[in-house]
Amino acid sequence: MPELMPYCAVGLFSSFIYLIRMSGAGHYELPESAKPGVELTKILVCWFTTALLLAFFAFFIKVGVDYSRGVFVIFNVLVPVGLLAVRKVTKVSLASALIRGTWSRNDLVLVGDEAEIASLDFHDMINLFGATDVKRFVLMADAEEATWSSSDERSMKALVGHVRDHNCREIMLAMPWLQTERIELIRERIKALPIAARLLPDRRVRALSNYSSAMRQRVLVIEIQRAPLGAAEQLVKRAMDLAISAVALATLLPVFVLTALAIKLDGTGPVIFRQRRKGFNGQEFVMYKFRTMKVHQDGAVVQAMRDDPRVTAIGKLLRAASIDELPQIINVIKGDMSLVGPRPHALAHDDQFQNLVGDYAYRHHVKPGLTGWAQCNGSRGATPSVEHVADRVKFDLWYINNWSLWLDVHIIIRTFFEVLRKRNAY
Repeated sequence: MPELMPYCAVGLFSSFIYLIRMSGAGHYELPESAKPGVELTKILVCWFTTALLLAFFAFFIKVGVDYSRGVFVIFNVLVPVGLLAVRKVTKVSLASALIRGTWSRNDLVLVGDEAEIASLDFHDMINLFGATDVKRFVLMADAEEATWSSSDERSMKALVGHVRDHNCREIMLAMPWLQTERIELIRERIKALPIAARLLPDRRVRALSNYSSAMRQRVLVIEIQRAPLGAAEQLVKRAMDLAISAVALATLLPVFVLTALAIKLDGTGPVIFRQRRKGFNGQEFVMYKFRTMKVHQDGAVVQAMRDDPRVTAIGKLLRAASIDELPQIINVIKGDMSLVGPRPHALAHDDQFQNLVGDYAYRHHVKPGLTGWAQCNGSRGATPSVEHVADRVKFDLWYINNWSLWLDVHIIIRTFFEVLRKRNAY
């Protein structure tokens, strides 16, 4: 049995390389898996180049002599046969499910006018979506702008509700490309949703191109809205949130206890202040803070100002050192927030700012953060003017569009020094 372990390790390593390469090429995406015909050349080329990489590594680290050449040859003959067989079984099973109508996609929404959606036949649906049964929002066709505008507003409201309720990952638009105003209206209404939105080729484009003969190729669509973070990126960010938050909570527990005692001794009222905020995808959650004010109503539009009379004596110290924000570590552990992201605002502020700044809704494409890029750049505290709000949104959007794990680490480190500076902390 011990002699098998090196071979198992090689098998796992080669499988990992193969999966990474094929995933990057979109091999495992549903539309690709649902297309008829096994990708013989693609699978064989990927596997044998993976085998060459294994041979190179074995030669480079001088472990090739530890493995039987006969086993290596058998391995590289049997594995591609197995890969082709599994791919064939997968495609046959999917095709059978599609024909029976037992396969549907709940993570995707199709939006478009009647004529464009009706023009998508069975093969188009398989090629584009990997399924024939998808949720559709059909818009009014061949009507005056005043008529379809009000109708589209109702449809967009229903669409946004459906996407949030069913956690959809993608919106596909089937619209005539000449209807730019209508496409822009749809784009404006869905920008608060943190999912990808793509515009399909319309009937005229498909008629001009050799569309039917290109069914085995990946269909080119226009991306009108990019998803903020992929599944792998969300997993990495969440893992970092949990690891750092757990350590911080255990380390700062004495600070929590002393702060709670100080608030109780300073006057009557609860230790923790709870307020509803909007988070990822516009979903509401309850955010926690140490109470620093005598009276504060949930949803009130009055922001804290310098020398605010509502702030208690101990509250001034807590706000200056940003200790009042520490209970949000619990929000991070619960998954409502992230360590780094756009700072959440009170609901009344949120609605007000969204009406003032056009791109404000994009802030909800990621989880709100305990700290953020805007705060590291001095954009914290009150926002007395539209320009202040716009500047903060500009920093937040830059963070969303340029996210990386190292950027989060960089922001966390900068936040420590920003707290020491006490810039705009009151």
